[in-house]
Amino acid sequence: MKPAKGKAAEEEARSAVIETALAMSRSGLSPGRSGNVSVRFDTGMLITPTGMAYEDLRARDIVFVNDRGEVPAKKSRKPSSEWRFHLSAYHARPDMGAIVHTHSPHATVLACAHKAIPAFHYMVAIAGGKDIPVVPYDTFGTQELARHVAKGLFERDACLMANHGQIALGTTLERALELAREVETLAEQYYKVLTLGKPFVLGDEEMERVLKRFKSYGQNAQK
Repeated sequence: MKPAKGKAAEEEARSAVIETALAMSRSGLSPGRSGNVSVRFDTGMLITPTGMAYEDLRARDIVFVNDRGEVPAKKSRKPSSEWRFHLSAYHARPDMGAIVHTHSPHATVLACAHKAIPAFHYMVAIAGGKDIPVVPYDTFGTQELARHVAKGLFERDACLMANHGQIALGTTLERALELAREVETLAEQYYKVLTLGKPFVLGDEEMERVLKRFKSYGQNAQK
């Protein structure tokens, strides 16, 4: 997708990143200072800074990182330690414009158990496939983790990150946050189903039908 450019668009994007980060935190998707948010902008992205409480953020604190992973502004804050996997995800998915990464409780529980979310419910298709996969673990902030995330998101709009949390993509910040909420809801439901025993998983043929119907579902029918 074509990234926004210009001074006015940048100010608006910076404010939107802060609003999304606050909404993410206040809804319980990412407690404390955990998680991070970015939006595609100009030749790179705008991303939350590392180690700052979301309530303290101002527009000037949001960090621009260019497509090469550089921070051009000399007086800029340091970007989130996870900027590498944000940038890698944008490279893998040029159709997406925003990323929300959270440590939401149930998604993180499943991620720590290395359990993907299968098609126990048809709404799993909201992430763009027949399951919500778990990508392999690597140390936070590393290029190795960035490669795992990019691979996991190549054919999905969301995935779990082993021993870490979840990450969701969207064409806009609003849609990325909405998907992160959906993933957490599905993770909670799946966790509870597992307490009852082996879940019934919908077959590939049915999920293919669901995915096809999702393409014309709701507002998608107008696109």
